[in-house]
Amino acid sequence: MSGTASGLPPVPILPYSRVVGQEELKLALELNFIAPGIGGVLIAGQRGTAKSTVVRAFALMTGGRLPVTLPINATDDRVLGGWELDALMRGEPKRQAGLIEEAHDKGLLYVDEVNLLDDHIVNIILDVVSTGVLSVQREGIDTQTHVSFGLVGTMNPEEGSLRAQLLDRFGLMVTAAELDIEERHRMITTVLTFEEERDVPDSAWMRAAEEENQQLRDGLLAARERLTTVRLEADISRLCAAAAARTGAVGQRGDLLVAKAARALAARDGARRVKPRHVRRVLPLALRHRRPDSVHGSELTWGQDDEAALDELFG
Repeated sequence: MSGTASGLPPVPILPYSRVVGQEELKLALELNFIAPGIGGVLIAGQRGTAKSTVVRAFALMTGGRLPVTLPINATDDRVLGGWELDALMRGEPKRQAGLIEEAHDKGLLYVDEVNLLDDHIVNIILDVVSTGVLSVQREGIDTQTHVSFGLVGTMNPEEGSLRAQLLDRFGLMVTAAELDIEERHRMITTVLTFEEERDVPDSAWMRAAEEENQQLRDGLLAARERLTTVRLEADISRLCAAAAARTGAVGQRGDLLVAKAARALAARDGARRVKPRHVRRVLPLALRHRRPDSVHGSELTWGQDDEAALDELFG
């Protein structure tokens, strides 16, 4: 694994290009990177399903550094910024940047176990992501700063869900998949190989993984550049709305997120316009947490009944 952009020593995280399985999770991260206006990704999954590993590997691949990580016990000062205590005691007021501003500099804010975080803090973060403006008005500070960063939250449903209002504010949601036997075998082999090769000078395995990472990064950056040129025609936007209605999505945010995610997928595929297959592919990501059963926190999956409801619409 290569070092960070600042020349720090290599970080012992499995290269993103060598992560086994979790294709839907990776797709959600990539779409959010291509179209930051999507507004973040929420990843649900049992412990040990590599949620944190995939997020950190993605951050290293796209930005060359680990994401800014928000601790569960974070306070307003730590998130928004405040005064440096030592300087204040010396009578030399000096503002200290918070984690949101650090995420703006580094590109990604990672909130592990977001469902255990205080709702007030989650609201602050989601407001900043949606508006792109960090407004701090407290204790003699009155500033407004334009910020842009990717947001990723993870949660274990066994430990409780998020309130409906907070679920809805995340652009996309994905459930980390349990690997089948063949994937588990590949995962074991890959991780053991990585642990053996990561400290080997000029390792051919690591070099190949880094080249694959670079190709993926270049592809995502190119997709981000051409995003605004991808056409979303009237029949496709109507299809997005119809699909959201057919699955019982609550509110209209889901309709818009389907369109944004489908457009990002088309850009990633190199397509000039959004097609029905792009819409169909992103529906679980954009709508699974916006249906009535999700609103009550009882179900965050996407199954055969959901697909059956869309069969007629997509022919």
